[in-house]
Amino acid sequence: MYAASSSVSAPPRPLRTRTAGGGPYLEPAARPGAPLLGTVRTRRVPGRPGTQPLSGRLDLSGPQGAQLRTAIASVHRICPEFAPVQVLRRGGRSVLLVGTTGRATAVAKCLLDPSPARADRIRHEIAAYRSFVRHRPPVRVPRLIAADPDNGVLVIERMPGRVAALQRHPGEAPPRADVRTALGAICRLNAWRPPAGTFGTPLDYAGRINRFHELGLLTDRDLGDLQKLMHGIAHAAGRQGMGQFCHGDALLSNILLSPAGPVLVDWEHAGWYLPGYDLATLWMVLGEDPVGRRQISQIAQSGGPAARDAFLVNLMLVLTREIRTYETAVQRSLHETAPVAGGGTQTGPAAPSGEEQRLLLRRLHDDCQMARRAVRAAVGTR
Repeated sequence: MYAASSSVSAPPRPLRTRTAGGGPYLEPAARPGAPLLGTVRTRRVPGRPGTQPLSGRLDLSGPQGAQLRTAIASVHRICPEFAPVQVLRRGGRSVLLVGTTGRATAVAKCLLDPSPARADRIRHEIAAYRSFVRHRPPVRVPRLIAADPDNGVLVIERMPGRVAALQRHPGEAPPRADVRTALGAICRLNAWRPPAGTFGTPLDYAGRINRFHELGLLTDRDLGDLQKLMHGIAHAAGRQGMGQFCHGDALLSNILLSPAGPVLVDWEHAGWYLPGYDLATLWMVLGEDPVGRRQISQIAQSGGPAARDAFLVNLMLVLTREIRTYETAVQRSLHETAPVAGGGTQTGPAAPSGEEQRLLLRRLHDDCQMARRAVRAAVGTR
């Protein structure tokens, strides 16, 4: 990850990975095979520059149709002018609808999973968009149109552009210009200081480390090393303040690229983290881009030893969480025909096979070993 003893690099390995389940802005034209659900025809509406014109069908029959009708009704309660046109994504947790509000296009996100954790996440996302109305971040974000945090409904502007990557873990290195643009937007956001009290701290670091250790995902030595780094970071924070505002899910699939500049979407996890959380997330998904990873590591290291250590703690946690997610998915693939890591169902490109998930899992384990060595090297310098 760093020069000399703490360098983290990996030989490129051909890898095909799952389509991201995240961003609500996956353009239908960019998702080959995405069905338009038929029986209720919707009108054709001109798209904004950089987007595809909207037209399609919505199938409101059967059990899934009833679910869609319920979602549309919940949107109409807060945004009566919303006219649904297409289903962008539907899973077990939420449904994303693209439609119109007058002459503009919009995306409606409706929660389907009533669990407290999912409800908290969409409430957090709604609070973030409301905060952006009063305090504009240094990156472009969709405009809030309407929201109902009690029922898990969010309607936002549909921004023009293309996603920086359709896959959570791109199977090949993205164009250098795209990575530079995405990284620049993340760095600008990380330098932002929203007013005190506007955002909270979504991640309990000590709790997450201890839980991963209890689950056997971190060894006893990992636990000790991470605790030593956390102690040093806390000491530095007492002198200079170490909190950094982060998007919290800085995947390329959550970044739209357009001539007017990059747009960040999906703010469910926004808040204050140890420095480098967004950088660690981006490093994790750029497994086929060693140049991009090296640039990220250099940025993290440029903040000094405490910032470097914070990046390493973040990296160990995001990699460990990803490993846990994919191990669960591989186990599920033994019993299901087309699993999607993280649960739910997937519309559009076919879900990856169990073999593809296993290949990605192997690469994640290799990355975690590299991060582990970098952590141990950092502990040795304290």
